[in-house]
Amino acid sequence: MANHKSAEKRARQNIKRRVRNKSVKTRLKHTIKDVHLAAGASSKEEAQSNLAAAQSAIDNAAKKGVIHKKTAARKVSRLSKLVNKVNT
Repeated sequence: MANHKSAEKRARQNIKRRVRNKSVKTRLKHTIKDVHLAAGASSKEEAQSNLAAAQSAIDNAAKKGVIHKKTAARKVSRLSKLVNKVNT
């Protein structure tokens, strides 16, 4: 455990941030999974609506610094490409 007051505060902050980042990452994974499932079921309308939700979650995670900006762009690009391939 930390011995200095500033190190104790830093440890507390790290715990809070870890919990916050975990919830953001989990939400991200779930929304991406929904897009993949809808695309696999060949449901274009559902896939597009799930894509919008996933894109929002990805952008939010990038804004908060949970994932890198370029990682977010890559994920959105790949999901868009997947949804565009789905036949109606």
